[in-house]
This record gives sequence, structure tokens and C-alpha cells, in this order.
Amino acid sequence: MRVINVAAAQLGPIQKADSREAVVKRMIALMDEAKARGADLIVYPELALTTFFPRWYMEDQAEVDKWFEREMPNAATRPLFERAAHHKIAMNFGYAELTPDGHHFNTCILTEKSGKIVGKYRKVHLPGHSEFDTKRAFQHLEKRYFEPGDLGFNVWRALGGIFGMAVCNDRRWPETYRVMGLQGVEMVLIGYNTPSVNAEKPEEGPEKRLFHNRLSAQAGAYQNSTWVVCVAKAGVEDDHPLIGGSLIVDPDGEIVVEAKTEEDELLIHPCDLDATIFGKNTIFNFARHRRVEHYGLITGRTGAVPPPED
Repeated sequence: MRVINVAAAQLGPIQKADSREAVVKRMIALMDEAKARGADLIVYPELALTTFFPRWYMEDQAEVDKWFEREMPNAATRPLFERAAHHKIAMNFGYAELTPDGHHFNTCILTEKSGKIVGKYRKVHLPGHSEFDTKRAFQHLEKRYFEPGDLGFNVWRALGGIFGMAVCNDRRWPETYRVMGLQGVEMVLIGYNTPSVNAEKPEEGPEKRLFHNRLSAQAGAYQNSTWVVCVAKAGVEDDHPLIGGSLIVDPDGEIVVEAKTEEDELLIHPCDLDATIFGKNTIFNFARHRRVEHYGLITGRTGAVPPPED
């Protein structure tokens, strides 16, 4: 058995006025609880240090850049890294990254128990739009503020296992999990900030959003025989609600633990990485069963093209 005690550290709302230092204190409090409960790894949400700022339309790039981190760790986050190293807990969290050469990404990182960063992922599947949209109930401007990730879907060896990362909307795309599955991934770490209502379909409320959250994580876990850890930033941020529903899914696609609130909440579960072996050796033995000669459209085409009409 290769058991890793995973702490899914859901964060409640972060208001526009909240400082990074205040948020880091909340993250440290969850980490202290995780340590007391025997965690080896703590997983925080997407854009864990700030409110979900893509809901706000901004034209001044200097105003936009205030939400981005120019280095990691930095002055605000160094106490989090120091506490992780002190507790000997690995961690994963998301933030807005501004690179030295001026690129903007929705990023997450993975550290070892020493606090050393061992993996970085930049969100590939950016949802939303790039200009102010009067037809939407609220804005979702990720395509305005971020560039599509340029690092691909890599995996890393850490904590005696093989880990991958994704961010929010990535979890809805089967290719996300399959590319990591083809690298033997044993645990996928995903943070998200998902509005409780679909901006383009108001009747799609939190129950349907939570259903899709579960569906995406469970399908990705089962079809690649991997653990999936999905962690939300939840609750009402400046009158804009986000779903909670943080969960851990086992390699059979079953939810083993799920959040009950939309506040700061810690979920702990012992995840045996060896539980991935059976599925990888049987029904999802890729080497034995995949037929890549029939999959060309997956990488050769983006939009759907129906067959010609009679």
C-alpha cells in the first residue's frame, strides 16, 4: 500500500477588499488543522490568494496586474511555504501568474514536503469571453486576462506517486485526464472557482453545477483509474455566489468524501495509490486496448464538423 493522507482545503469566499496576507492566514489555519489530522498533502483552490477577479471588467492593465503574482513564493505567501516546510506537508494551490516577460497565466503549483516547488501547471481550457458582454448575467473574462497555458498536461513524481494538475474548466474536458493517464497518473489535483449560476443560462443553478462537477471528476477518475481531488473556492464573493462541493474521487469513480458547506472546510481522506493498479491493468490497460488509428480527429480537429446532408 502507498497511502497518502490528502487534505482538500476548501476556501470560503474571498472579497475584493481582502488582502493576500489575510487569505494566507486562513490557508495556514487549514494547514495547521491538516497537520493535526495527519495530512501528507494539502490541496487548495484555483486563484486561492484573491477573489475571482475575472468577473470584473477592467480596461486598465495596471489594475488587472494587481491581481497577479510576479514570483512564487513572494512576501505574502512565504509564511505559507515556511509553515508547509515546518509541518512537512506537500501542497498545491492556484494563483494568477505574471511572468518576467509579461505573460499572464492561471497557474497552480505542487510542492514537496520541504516546500520546494516541484511542478507547475498553467490552465489550458480558458472559459468565458474577452470583451464586456451585455447579454450575460455577469461577466466571466478569463479569456481577457489570461493566455492559454503553454506547459501542457505534465505529471510529476512526488510523495512516492505520480501526480498531475489541472485548473477548473480543465476538469470538464476528457483530454485533460487522458493525456495525464497516458503518463501513468495516480492522482490529479484540481482547484476551481465555479459560479453557482450559468451566466448564459440562468435556469442552470447550483444543483446542476454541482452535478456537473461530480460527473466530470468521477468520469476522469474512472476512465483513467486515478484519484481525483477537486477543491473549490466557494460562497458569496461581493454578491457573486460560487459553488462548493469539494470532493475526492477514488480510481473506481466513487466519491469518498465531499464538502458540506460553502465556507473554509477541510476534508481528509487516506488515498492508497496502489488502488489505481487494478484498473490500469484491466479495463483501462491502455497498451492492450487503445486503438489510436481511429482517434485522429481528437488532435486533428477543434470544432465539430457534421457529415454532409443528403
